[in-house]
Amino acid sequence: MKIARAISAALALLLLPPGIHSTRAAADPAPTPLPTRESDATIVVYNNLDPGSVDLATYYASRRGIELDHLVGLNCSTNEEITRTQYDEDIAGPLRKYFGDNGWWHEPPDPNVPVTDNQIRFIAIMRGIPLKIAAVANYPGDAFPGSEQALNTNAAAVDSELATLGLRTRRISGPIKNFYYKSFTPFMDKPLAPLMLVCRLDGPSVATVKRMIDGSIEAEHRGLNGFAYVDLRGITTGAFAEGDQWLATATVALREFGMPVIWDNSPALFPDDFPMDHAAIYLGWYAPSVQGPMARDDFQFVPGAIAVHIHSFSAATLRDPHANWCAPLLAHGAAATLGNVYEPYLDLTPHLDIFVDRLRNGFNFAESAYASIPVLSWMTTFVGDPLYRPFGGLEADFDDQSRPAIEYAAYRTGAHAWYEKGHAAGTELLEASARRLNSGIIWEGLGLLQWSIPADEAALDSFRNAEKCYGHTEDGLRTVLHQVEILAAETKVGEARSVARKAIANYASFHGVKLLDAMLNPPPDTHGFKK
Repeated sequence: MKIARAISAALALLLLPPGIHSTRAAADPAPTPLPTRESDATIVVYNNLDPGSVDLATYYASRRGIELDHLVGLNCSTNEEITRTQYDEDIAGPLRKYFGDNGWWHEPPDPNVPVTDNQIRFIAIMRGIPLKIAAVANYPGDAFPGSEQALNTNAAAVDSELATLGLRTRRISGPIKNFYYKSFTPFMDKPLAPLMLVCRLDGPSVATVKRMIDGSIEAEHRGLNGFAYVDLRGITTGAFAEGDQWLATATVALREFGMPVIWDNSPALFPDDFPMDHAAIYLGWYAPSVQGPMARDDFQFVPGAIAVHIHSFSAATLRDPHANWCAPLLAHGAAATLGNVYEPYLDLTPHLDIFVDRLRNGFNFAESAYASIPVLSWMTTFVGDPLYRPFGGLEADFDDQSRPAIEYAAYRTGAHAWYEKGHAAGTELLEASARRLNSGIIWEGLGLLQWSIPADEAALDSFRNAEKCYGHTEDGLRTVLHQVEILAAETKVGEARSVARKAIANYASFHGVKLLDAMLNPPPDTHGFKK
């Protein structure tokens, strides 16, 4: 991913058209009261020429309680990439007419003034609506944003362009400043009538999208339980350090929230054979196409999982389950992701630390995504149910009273104590819960907290206890990998080798054994037991 130079200077030019914060003129009609329910402030946009798109629109509306008069069918290309003319004539133009005819917004007489009193706050785009708009020369009314050559393109993601539909501007080159960026206010309460939060329910197949919808709603009712896997690159200086800092901050936020976090801080990605089970959150970068455990046929995220891999072209297509990142993540069970359709430049992509922070504070997917990105009319697409709120009710009585749900709830309680009352208090509570429930999840989670301090000897004990509870499973093998890594880092190579050899015999049929074997027999010019 490229890094745009002088981005801060260029951003100073990325202003919304006049009137975004203006008050209504005295002659304007009185505004219609805004809807109070998010579902009443949501429209569903689908392609009449794609039967699957029609099917998905009615399916999503029924599951979210969206009225049928909020379903908008367009006659547009079924290709993922379209021209600017196709966007204007088949998508933007018809949508503006729908908004006017239905009284959803008010258009001032001056065509250069943004709309006011917009009743629609969220747009859910269904699979079948094009994904991206190719660059075009000599577009009427366009103007380059400034001297920053990297920004002088008018290519864009359809979703990001539609988010600014109410601005009524013909200037499409370069990004536009996002006034919802870093907001901590629900979008329904934010007086930004020209802006809408646009997400798409899209993926390799209609079945994939229905599973995304179902998984999101299931997670809202049962809780999004599982592990977070965060894959940093170990970058501390230079242009790319910012991306690593986002992931490091997100790691801390997820730990504090009460989700067990397994993180890797080496230049390489999680290896193919790493036992990445119970994955509820995945954050990583930077490879052009899916790698690691998520490329295995047998890998599956938990229902409702959110998975993001930063790359310039991670969403270049959403149709091919083997191409780039977004489509494969969805094909392997993720309910939501985000990515880039063309080169976005790192500074102008979603800041994942903000994205995770808003999610954990109960905001919906659309709010969390748009609060994290500094610009619109640009390259990022947000793929998932805009109304999905994965962490909106963790204090409620969830439908799921299964043993794992009880274990994750107990772990959250202990993790909160760890951060709020101190490590000793948290350890005491977590150990008591782990013993009472004979829980590998809680023991492993405690070990991960201890490892992060670091308190390596305590972490080793917790991982050994977790292995006993898990038994001979992928989870048990994962705790062995933790143990071997700690021992090797402490230069206890002999003990690390002994643990690895024993595990190879005990877990012979599991993927992760290959990792232990590689540690024992490293390739030439490498060192075993190192990340």
